[in-house]
Amino acid sequence: MHRRRAWELRSAQDRAERPVSEGGQSRGPVREIVERTHTVVLRNEDKVPPAPRAAQRLNGEPYTLPEDAVEWIEALAALRREVTNPKIHAFRQHIALACEKTAQALRAVGPGQGS
Repeated sequence: MHRRRAWELRSAQDRAERPVSEGGQSRGPVREIVERTHTVVLRNEDKVPPAPRAAQRLNGEPYTLPEDAVEWIEALAALRREVTNPKIHAFRQHIALACEKTAQALRAVGPGQGS
């Protein structure tokens, strides 16, 4: 402990003796004093969301959504048929949660509220 403190004192003295251009301390008077600092904290809602990007399939082709209610119903029927597909098996819980949230949102929207 004493050796470390002695080294700290020696290295501080060495730094103080160096010219300012080489990292030494100035012996002149202080020219300005910082009176206060200001910290800005951004909340999540203050952050600018990234621009949406076009979704792509795994093969790089653009992904398109169903365009009307009939196509949505057909897409959901296809999803129901695929639940036993091994490719989907690992993600079933995530897909189920997404479907539940979507169903809640669909039920929460009253007549005439959709765009």
